[in-house]
Amino acid sequence: MNLPPIKTPGIYINEESAFPNSVVPVPTAVPAFIGYTPKATYNGKSYTNVPLRISSFAEFQAIYCYPNPPAPASPAKQYTPEYYVVKQNQEHENMGFMLNDGNYYAIAPDPNTIYYFYNSIRLFYENGGADAYIVSVGTYGPPSKKPLSPEQQIVNPNVKLDDLLNGVHLLKNEDEPTMYICPEATLLTLEDNGTLMQSMLLQNEEMGTAISIFDVIGGRNPDPIMYTDDITNFRNNTGAKGLSYGVAYYPFVGTTIMQNTDIDYTNLFGGDIKQLEPILNPSSAPNQSVAPILTSIENGDSSLTVSQLNNSLLSASKDYSIIIKHVLESANILPPSGGMAGVITTMDNEIGVWQAPANTSIVGAYRLPIQLSEAQQGPLNVDAVSGKSINAIRYFNGLGILVWGARTLDGNNLDWKYLPVRRTLIYLEQSCKLATHAYVFEPNDKNTWEGVKAMISSFLTTVWKEGGLQGASPSDAFQVECGLGSTMTSEDILLGFLRVTVKVAVTHPAEFIVISFVQEMQKSS
Repeated sequence: MNLPPIKTPGIYINEESAFPNSVVPVPTAVPAFIGYTPKATYNGKSYTNVPLRISSFAEFQAIYCYPNPPAPASPAKQYTPEYYVVKQNQEHENMGFMLNDGNYYAIAPDPNTIYYFYNSIRLFYENGGADAYIVSVGTYGPPSKKPLSPEQQIVNPNVKLDDLLNGVHLLKNEDEPTMYICPEATLLTLEDNGTLMQSMLLQNEEMGTAISIFDVIGGRNPDPIMYTDDITNFRNNTGAKGLSYGVAYYPFVGTTIMQNTDIDYTNLFGGDIKQLEPILNPSSAPNQSVAPILTSIENGDSSLTVSQLNNSLLSASKDYSIIIKHVLESANILPPSGGMAGVITTMDNEIGVWQAPANTSIVGAYRLPIQLSEAQQGPLNVDAVSGKSINAIRYFNGLGILVWGARTLDGNNLDWKYLPVRRTLIYLEQSCKLATHAYVFEPNDKNTWEGVKAMISSFLTTVWKEGGLQGASPSDAFQVECGLGSTMTSEDILLGFLRVTVKVAVTHPAEFIVISFVQEMQKSS
């Protein structure tokens, strides 16, 4: 017992800690979303290109969403995609269409107005999301006032590679995020999307704190036969570095995030009601119920709200109801990455980071743009050439839509081909590394080594009991080594290096993955 120096008669108190240092588990489900938001200011302060931690959707709304006007005005729209009703010679498979007066009309978006960030955040929280980082790289850009051609993939020129890359690089100073997600990455060109994904994987590998969740270009409206071209393009563009830190899901999912109240006539033809009139009230078959409503809209009737006028149009015109239905279906097709971040968060909170986020549903998903069979999924799971596995989202009779895979992009690597293994190792590495900081000013001697071993062993025993490590006994599940002759030499001690080796069995008992880390201690004089 170390007593203070006694200089005068009296009572001296010496307090000693009842418990040794312990490992505090790091959070495992903190996604960082990078993309475009409606706004990014709060109380006069800009949060553009500022990584900000939020804890709820209400907090996201307060900082990144437009404020609602006073009643009875309609609530502010946070996302306003624009669509055009374009006459076609024939029906197109990959676009909504309607038959009107003997003519086919495609429901085509203005690509400059398509964004995924806001609805992806909603999907994240609908699936159990909690803490998250938001990196707003800007606000919405101007529309093109032109519809997308039915044969084209959506590329939004307002979504810029440099913006998203800068947002990703800002996270280099943040150790807490464990997942990187760019919902709008698929709105880039193939080349720019590949550059972004490779940069994200490289940063993940360098930092060792997070994975990246990717979506596949073409997953929004896949061709039933040639969809494999989209898979090939994705594999060709992800590079060869950091693959165990990446995970991809295919296809997109049709959701119920947006409702009838989120879409109205202002989303059609850029708000130009005159272009809508020939479809709803053609001269060859006039609709007497629709005409006065359109007149009120054109004259800017202030006695009725947009919502009231829209409801009147829905009741008066079957064609208008069909148009709005198709627009909603299109606007509700979202990349699955945001929903998967919520699914992973729920799994981590209910069971643990070692639980595979598979054989579970995405809340809010009700349809898929392509229904993959078991035979079609096979080539996605395993690719003999690249090994880049892509996880399928599939529909099963009686079960609904399920996430049917939990593989990383490093599908040919026996150690790292499964997502729970990579995420569990990140969790263990970061928790143990941060815990050893408590010993940075301790002498590099046997007492310190034994303290470090006991601290990490106690933590890993808890993880083993919870099911995170495999084995009938702790010795089958993990080993911790630290000390002269085992992990360090005399030279290491003189130079002030504390070396720790941790072996963990994540998939099979006694088949260890080795974690080694070095901490610089105070040097001997």
